[in-house]
Amino acid sequence: MNLLKALAAVSSMTMVSRILGLVRDTLIARVFGAGMAADAFNAAFKIPNMLRRLFAEGAFSQAFVPILGEYKQQRSEEETREFIGKVTGVLGSVLFVVTALGMLAAPAIMWISAPGFYRDPAKAALFADILRVSFPYIFFISLSSMTGSILNSWGRFSVPAFTPTFLNLSFIVFALWLTHYFNPPIMALAWAVFVGGLIQLVWQLPFLKQIGMLARPRFAFRDPEVWRVIRQMGPAIFGVSVAQISLLINSTFASFLPTGSVSWMYYADRLMEFPSGVLGVALGTILLPSLSKHAASKSDAEFSVLLDWGIRLSLLLAVPATVGLGILSGPLLSTLFMYGKFTAHDALMSQQAVIAYSFGLLGLILVKVLAPGFYARQDIKTPVRIAVITLCATQAMNLAFVFPLKHAGLALSIGLASCLNATLLLIKLRQRGIYQPLPGWQSFLVKLACAIAAMAAVLLLCEWWLPINWHGHALARVGWLSLLVAAGAAAYFTALFALGFRPRDFMRREA
Repeated sequence: MNLLKALAAVSSMTMVSRILGLVRDTLIARVFGAGMAADAFNAAFKIPNMLRRLFAEGAFSQAFVPILGEYKQQRSEEETREFIGKVTGVLGSVLFVVTALGMLAAPAIMWISAPGFYRDPAKAALFADILRVSFPYIFFISLSSMTGSILNSWGRFSVPAFTPTFLNLSFIVFALWLTHYFNPPIMALAWAVFVGGLIQLVWQLPFLKQIGMLARPRFAFRDPEVWRVIRQMGPAIFGVSVAQISLLINSTFASFLPTGSVSWMYYADRLMEFPSGVLGVALGTILLPSLSKHAASKSDAEFSVLLDWGIRLSLLLAVPATVGLGILSGPLLSTLFMYGKFTAHDALMSQQAVIAYSFGLLGLILVKVLAPGFYARQDIKTPVRIAVITLCATQAMNLAFVFPLKHAGLALSIGLASCLNATLLLIKLRQRGIYQPLPGWQSFLVKLACAIAAMAAVLLLCEWWLPINWHGHALARVGWLSLLVAAGAAAYFTALFALGFRPRDFMRREA
């Protein structure tokens, strides 16, 4: 299997989903702006969305995939299918209970996630209503992510990568055509979450059947192999999802800030999720099964080489994304969101958060590559200890930055904490000899810096020289933004080519 080709496939499918996500957010911004209803929805949706990342994309996949890799390498197909059935039964039962409790405890959850909303009874009641409707999303999407983890382990990367598209399509359909059926209209978005999660689960089941791994759920709560997954999953919930916990705490801080702060941070976070999903999540998705295979077969040298490949590719793609996002944050927000009720002031406030977040984009992407280096070896304790340090540092920075910088200070703390998390993970990988850098790093970094400088110079020159009106017609804005992005990309990749980089240098094949 060509990993670069697999990465391209996963990234392209993820990009389709992210582009539709930006379309959905543009529509939501235009219809609902950044007022009370939008704040209530964004704060409420953050709860099931965070739990999705904790249980599904984060802890569960990191605990489940390495053990599934062992079964795939060392056990028969029937034993592997039976193991999947047991995990499905136990996970589904736990998720059902969690979902029911979450729906019943919606007002209490607000005390934790957005206590500032209690100053406005209408906003508090709306938050609770939205959360009750959208909370079953965690049940659907967690089982969907488990299905996706199985498909990824069999090399079927494109199907799980395309699956999130259905949530965005659900949002678009409900926002465009169904809002007038709901009172208040923002409840249409809550039902879009419910329907989108259900479709994502159902969509993947036929593909699971194709590989012979559509197993009947079995409620084997005492099975030792199931408990092995649970024991790995428990600490991993915290270890791989520290950024999501920080975002939840930041939402608590933001609920006390002026109206609009939650939404400004949400739209900034959505821009950040585009490169982190297309690059970081995609890289982590394709790396974990291969790393798990090398760990199971004790191929330490191949394990280190694969990590080195992932880190270099991350830098090659993430650093220009970080610089470009910072420079083009204003044009991006103006083009994507500044319509209808989303004002120029909202765009300016969101831009402050984007610039602050961008300081941590590289760290956020590197964590997706470095953390699997531990989880593939079933080492949970090290990332958890690092996560505790990172979380404490995040809250210290929150207190330091929130008063002078308001919502942008909260975004900055998340960004800097991601860099700290990645740095500590890399140090531990080096100290334990898990990762040994290959030769050529100094030359690689110097050439990368030159290409980034060329890209930044072109972008700044274009912004200064071209007569762009970011308050003009939507099509004109899209045209100018496309031109800027194309100019920056052309400058970067031309510089890389001139400095000697070739696509074949990053080809990587795995059996």
